[in-house]
Formats: sequence, C-alpha cells, structure tokens
Amino acid sequence: MEHTYQYLWIISFVTLPVPMLIGMGLLLFPVSTKKLHRIWAFPSVLLLSIVMVFSTDLFIQQINSSSIYQYVWSWTINNDFSLEFGHLIDPLTSILLILITTVGILVLVYSDSYMSHDQGYLRFFVYMSFFNTSMLGLVTSSNLIQIYIFWELVGMCSYLLIGFWFTRPIVSNACQKAFVTNRVGDFGLLLGILGLYWITGSFEFQDLFEIFNNLIYNNDNEVHFLFVTLCAFLLFSGAIAKSAQFPLHVWLPDAMEGPTPISALIHAATMVAAGIFLVARLLPLFVVIPYIMKLIALIGIITVLLGATLAFAQKDIKRGLAYSTMSQLGYTMLALGMGSYRAALFHLITHAYSKALLFLGSGSIIHSMEGIVGYSPDKSQNMVLMGGLTKHVPITKIAFLLGTLSLCGIPPLACFWSKDEILNDSWSYSPIFAIIAFSTAGLTAFYMFRVYLLTFEGHLNIYFQNYSGKKNSAFYSISLWGKQGSKILKKKMRLLPLLTINNKNNNERASFFCFFWKKIYQTGGTVRKMTCPFITINHFGTKRIFSYPQESDNTILFPMLVLVLFTLFIGAIGIPFNQFNQEEMNLDILSKLLIPSLSLLHQNQNESVDWYEFVTNSTFSVSIASFGIFIASSLYKPIYSSLQNLKFLNLVAKKGPKRILWDKIINVIYDWSYNRGYIDVFYTISLTEGIRRLAELTSFFDRRVIDGITNGVGFTSFFAGEGIKYVGGGRISFYLLLYLFYVLIFLLISSSIFSSFSSL
Repeated sequence: MEHTYQYLWIISFVTLPVPMLIGMGLLLFPVSTKKLHRIWAFPSVLLLSIVMVFSTDLFIQQINSSSIYQYVWSWTINNDFSLEFGHLIDPLTSILLILITTVGILVLVYSDSYMSHDQGYLRFFVYMSFFNTSMLGLVTSSNLIQIYIFWELVGMCSYLLIGFWFTRPIVSNACQKAFVTNRVGDFGLLLGILGLYWITGSFEFQDLFEIFNNLIYNNDNEVHFLFVTLCAFLLFSGAIAKSAQFPLHVWLPDAMEGPTPISALIHAATMVAAGIFLVARLLPLFVVIPYIMKLIALIGIITVLLGATLAFAQKDIKRGLAYSTMSQLGYTMLALGMGSYRAALFHLITHAYSKALLFLGSGSIIHSMEGIVGYSPDKSQNMVLMGGLTKHVPITKIAFLLGTLSLCGIPPLACFWSKDEILNDSWSYSPIFAIIAFSTAGLTAFYMFRVYLLTFEGHLNIYFQNYSGKKNSAFYSISLWGKQGSKILKKKMRLLPLLTINNKNNNERASFFCFFWKKIYQTGGTVRKMTCPFITINHFGTKRIFSYPQESDNTILFPMLVLVLFTLFIGAIGIPFNQFNQEEMNLDILSKLLIPSLSLLHQNQNESVDWYEFVTNSTFSVSIASFGIFIASSLYKPIYSSLQNLKFLNLVAKKGPKRILWDKIINVIYDWSYNRGYIDVFYTISLTEGIRRLAELTSFFDRRVIDGITNGVGFTSFFAGEGIKYVGGGRISFYLLLYLFYVLIFLLISSSIFSSFSSL
C-alpha cells in the first residue's frame, strides 16, 4: 500500500493531457480538430474517471487503515533552508478527491450537450480539464507553498471560466470582479504563509502544527501572541474570499454570468470548496487560537443570515442559487469555527451534491426556455417569465424538487442529516448563534421554495414572440468573434426573408414557420444555435399558436438523475446514531474515516446518538423548515390568486394602519434584498470611487508637479540659453570676457563667505 501511496501524486496531472492535446490539435490540424470537436469530451471524461477509480480505492483504504500518509522530496536545499514538494493523503484529501471527481465527471457529461452549440466548445473543455487538475493538486498538497501555487491556478481558471463569453460586457466585468475580489484574500494568504514561516521555519503541515503548538503552549516570549493571531487571520482571509464569505462575498452572484455547468462546478466541488478545505486543513493551527475560532464562527453565522436574506428578491434563478451557496457555506464555516470538524465536512459533502443537482436542473430549465426566448439570459433565467413548467419538463421538475427539499433540510434527504448536526452543535456553542442558525433554516426553506414555485407552478408567463434581441433590432449583427460568424449566420438564414411576414404595424418580423432547421440567436456577439423540432406559426390571420418548453435530452438528464441518487443516499455515510450499539451495525462511515483527523484535533471519536435523542433534536429544525415552506406556498403558489376574492382573505388584506406599516416593512426587506444589502453600493462609493479619485490625484501630481519641475528646468535652461545667445551677439571674444567676468564674481563671493566663517 505504501508503494501505491508513493505514486499518487500522478493523479493530480492525469487530466492535464487533454488541454495539451487540444492545443496541439488546433496548432497542427485546426480544421479537423474543430470539425471533430465533440470527440474531446470522451478523453476528458475518461481521464477524470480514472482519477475517480483511484480516489475510490484510496477512500476505501483510508476507512480500513485509518492512517495519514505523507510523501515528500527535496526540491531545494541550502544550509538551514529546505523547500520540499510532495503529497499528503489523509481523510480530508480522500473526501475532496471523491467530491471533485464525481461532480466533475457529471458536469463534463452534462456539458457535452449543453455546450455543443457554442463556438468555444474546445476552449471550454480545455479550461475545465485544467480546472480539475488545479483542484486535484490543491487537495493533495503537503505544504503551504504547493497550496498557494494551486490556489492561484484555481483562481486563474475560475477567471477564464466565469468570463467564458467575454464578448458580453457584463461577463467581462463579472470575471474581473471575481478576480480582483479574490486577489484581496490571496494577498492576505501569501502574507500569512510568509509570517507563519518566519515563526516556525517550515512550510510542511505536520512540522508546522507541532512547532506552532509547542510555541503556544510553552508561552514562548520570542513570538508575540498578537503577531501569531494576525498571521492566522491572514491565512483565514484567503478562505473568506475563495468561499464567498462576508465581506468578500460580492463576486459570487456575478460569477453566474458564466455557463451553467461552470456555476455547478464552482458552487459544488471546486472553487468555493477550496476555502473550506483550507480552513479544515489548518484547523489544528486555528484551534489553539481562541480568537480566530470565534472569528471563524462569527463570519460563518453572518454569512448564513446575509446569504439567506439576499436571496429573497432575486429574479434570476442562478443568482438565487448563488446566494443559497453563500448561506450554506456559512453553515460549514460556522461548524468549523465551533470545532465541529465532522459536521462541517459532512455538510460540505451533502451540500455539494444537492447544489450540483440544483444548478444542473436550472441549466436544463434555461436550455428549455431558450427554445422560446432565444439566447437572452435576461429572459431565459428570469423566474418571473417562467411558471407552469411542471407539465413541460417533468423529469427536471422532480430532480429540482428533490434538490430543493434536501437544501431545506427535509428528511431523509442528504442535507437534513448534516445541517441538523450543525444546528444541534450550535446550541452548546452559543444560544444566540443557535437562534440565528435555526431561523435561517426557515428562511432557506422559504427562498428555495420560492424559486421552485415561481419556476414550476402556475402557468407559463411568456409566450413565443421571436425574442432574438430587442424588439425592433435586426435578427443578427456582426459577430465580435469576427466576420466568419456573420457569414455563417447569413448562410444559415439566407431564406429567412421568404419565411417571414409583416404584422399590421410593421414593427415586428415574425417567423412564418420553422421546420427542423437550426435557428441562430446572438446577443452581445455570442452565437448560439438551437434546433426547432416542431412547426411553429406565430401570426396567421387572427389565430395564434404558442410553443412551449421541451424536456432536455438524455445527455443533460443523465447526470441529474445520478445526482438525485447521491441526494437521496449520500447522507447515509454520516448517520450519527447506532440503534443496537454494535460496531458491525454502525452506519457512521464518516466518523470511522475521520478517526486520524479527529485524533489530531483531540476530539471524541465515538459520538453515537440513539433514536430518541435524534428525533427530539431534529423535530424542531424540521418544523421550522416546514413553516418556511408553508409561508412560501401561501405567497407564491398560484392557488392563492384564485382565493383573492374570498371574504376571509379580503378581511386579512384590508387596508389599515397596521397593514400600511407591514407593507413598508416588506418594501424595506425587498429593497434590501434586491439591492444586495447595499454592500456593492458601499464598496463602489468607498473603495472604487476612492481609488479612482486617488488615481486622478496621483495623475495630477505626476503631470503638474513631478513633470512640471522637470519640464520647468528644461524650459528655464532653454530660455536662459536663448537670452545669452542674443546678449553675446555671436563673438567668441565677448563670450570669453563674459566667462571671466562670471568666474571673477564667483571667486569674490566665495572669498567673502570664507572670510566671514574664518572670523567666527
């Protein structure tokens, strides 16, 4: 087994040949590579599947052996300094390897169909493979230097993937915002790594924990406790930015401008999980500094509540899920701050699969809506324009409902087991934190069922009206990809004038029919092709026939169904009770896996709970979640509109002072949520505008003062030379006489100064 562990560093680079081969193919055989672009999905999935097989075997070995293995080799040795690289295999690594590979494979399969229409298909798979390589390298790193290298690679890949459709200005702004916000945390992480090395003299985790604990427990006067706390906070700041915790969470909702598979990967198993991984990896260091543990818990509980409240008024389905991710990761960070290591990792696992299911489900919904509204994210992702999709996309609806119930904490789905454990632990840590955490569980159920009801219940709120951009705009414009994109459009739509008729006001050009052709939509330079598999007649006399969304193809549905199984059964690995008090009947696989990590943290390894205690603790949380679902159903379920005229509801809704006050409160909450808590506005005014004004002031000082002095000396010399030239008249003898005169004056002045000093 040791021989197997020795070569496990290879798994981090197994997926790297895919971008290399695609690059070589585009360089040597560009035409063939582009024509056969969809074959590159197979090696991407195959290589990541190989990594998953090895990760599964490693996971099983970790359960059976309960050991930690580290293999390092020296890269640089110079006197007392030694830089080593290697890999660390422990329960945390094995859990993250399984998480990254399983979710990554399903997202790659999903992307093959979802991105098949896009001109950047090959570029997408290059970024995805490199992203997976970076995450695999991050979780297997054995020291802080490797962590930082792969940390930056993950940030670079996320920048490329969020800005995948970079021709749209809103997308380019979103990827820049994500990149700059994460630079704040990354800079803090780098300073923390350097400070920690100055204290301990090592980058290796095992040596670092041992030396650091000895320094703290021995009260070493050479190391100031305040400086140690500062270094720990700087390390934690990297996780705050990467996992979108308050106050560096502002990049996460804008990251939804990338393709939906990227949103699923970022929010489930990669980028946001990296911050949680860093805190979990460094928890033996943080746990000896009480102030840092309290800060981690405080940041977590603030993020839990803030993310839930900001999700209330979101109309974009992906933004609503983004704030949900922010809130749920706040629960995980809260658990780490409380020292509940097992509960934190358990919720990281269950949330990853449930959130991946929700994002892939939202992608299926968006894909179906694009058949009606065309490629227009403002319309295809707007929940206000959806509704009534239950009968049109039934499989997606069931999958999305299960993911929603799981996130709400409804048993026996995955997130119920992990969230309930965090909620129970919060009571013993802080009653105030517990009240906020339990209340947010109800808010989570409310906003998640709001998303579900607006999307699937009621009637479809938008009908086919040839949404290909603005109402009076041309059907396509010159592509920002170049003239080739426009040529393709012209070739595809050459017969369009023959297939259109004008309406009475000549304001719209409505397609007369479409019959199995490729329709091309373009917004902001991004070309999208879409098959229209049915006859559609928009305006024919006085009769109008509308088209409706259709269920996605099997390639999109298959990963969702697999994630449904994970959502149903993954919670079984951490069931915390042992009914018969027998080792062979204990279902708590997670605790058995985490024995080495729990021993390192000096935590109790056997915390089985009986049925009665478990049911008692969970009843309250489920009741709160059910109440949130009830409130959402009362407000957003379509049957409510049919009861508006009933006497009882009219009596309740009757205007009065209390009703007016209630409306004002609702409006304040809505404005708070819709405007993202005014945090973005605050950053824009205080930071962006401040930095811009500082830059303008610096530019003014540089141009007027620095350049002014330099240019002033030049102009003075120029005019002095011109003046002397005209005074001299061009005679050399006069120049010589003038020179001697100035020398004589200089000597007289110097002698007078010297005589005055000598007299003193």
